[in-house]
Amino acid sequence: MASYVPISEARQMPFWRRPTTLLFVMAMTMPVSFYTWYALLNNFVVEIAGFDGADIGLLHTVREIPGFLAVGVIAIIIFVREQVLALVSLALLGVATAFTAWFPSLGGLLFLTLLSSIGFHYYETVNQSLQLQWLPKGRAPQILGWLMAAGSAVTLLVFVLIVIMWEPLGLTYNLVFMVAGGVTFGLAVLCLIAYPQFEAPHPQIKKMVLRRRYWLYYALQFMSGARRQIFMVFAGFMMVERFGFEVHELTGLYLINLIVNMLVAPFLGKAVGRFGERRTLIWEYVGLTIVFTLYGGLYWFGWGVALAATLYVVDHILFGLALALKTYFQKIADPSDIAPTAAVAFTINHIAAVFLPVLLGLLWVVSPAAVFGLAAAMAMISLCLALMIPRDPEPGNETIFARGLPAPAE
Repeated sequence: MASYVPISEARQMPFWRRPTTLLFVMAMTMPVSFYTWYALLNNFVVEIAGFDGADIGLLHTVREIPGFLAVGVIAIIIFVREQVLALVSLALLGVATAFTAWFPSLGGLLFLTLLSSIGFHYYETVNQSLQLQWLPKGRAPQILGWLMAAGSAVTLLVFVLIVIMWEPLGLTYNLVFMVAGGVTFGLAVLCLIAYPQFEAPHPQIKKMVLRRRYWLYYALQFMSGARRQIFMVFAGFMMVERFGFEVHELTGLYLINLIVNMLVAPFLGKAVGRFGERRTLIWEYVGLTIVFTLYGGLYWFGWGVALAATLYVVDHILFGLALALKTYFQKIADPSDIAPTAAVAFTINHIAAVFLPVLLGLLWVVSPAAVFGLAAAMAMISLCLALMIPRDPEPGNETIFARGLPAPAE
């Protein structure tokens, strides 16, 4: 029978059984499956399944449908605790990843991608909610940075193993997918058994919450989701299609990404704590505008692979600054709104994800440079929105337009 422990009493428990430790374990469990799938996907679909740009766009559209439906988490947590849902979702991600190579066809990959995506997106939705409920506001940016670094460390291990073992051991797609999925499934089940159920201090509203005073957060989430799709779907695909990267070469690039991210992520959290969400997000969006413009230059001017790889690493670092969006919401939110708003925001984040990959996949066939030009425009829109964040966000001071106004009662 499950035991229930209030967060306020968790400090008395052994370190390995505390809620923050569980957050770290989950942060290190998810990348084993997801980033193995991500590292192998582009080569697998090109070499084994014979995908073109339109096919990969369709697959990623299907992958994002559960993200768009993340608002369904609100209905599930009426009956299932958030902590349990997070771990069950991780287990589903592991199972779906394990069987990915068994169905090397468009239909088979779409189905398994849908299952793994349900696990990934529902886990991410609930995990963000638990982070904001369990972490104190004063330390949240720094701990979020360390959580990001921990996930990057495990992803680094995954990539290192793929790079050094793929060719010497003659690894197959099926073997790697099965091992990675099995590890994630096993760790998720272990966490279900080993950890008590933690009680957050503020009971969560278990219905959909849309508040006018969160409008800027919603807008930033929408634009973040649109930009992220272009990076996730097409940046890695470009390295294979245009520059002919093989599995170990593309994974090597991911490896460099992760080493840099491990070193930088804790400082990103400190930067948010020191400079605030407004300045941090402005830096991110200015940087992303430049990066996506230069991506387009790879096609317009025929620039080489070294610049492409450099841009890929810089791109990934800049996306790490998005943790400022989490802490911005934590500062302006009613504590009881965190779980339902996390689900709503995740759905908003994925609105563009449902249609952009397949549409941009068709545009990619005509002009890859135009895809990255569109991403640069999206980053500029996000910059305009970030300028509306106040220096010290809090309830009643959610945007620069809310200064001096009383907080709405809704």
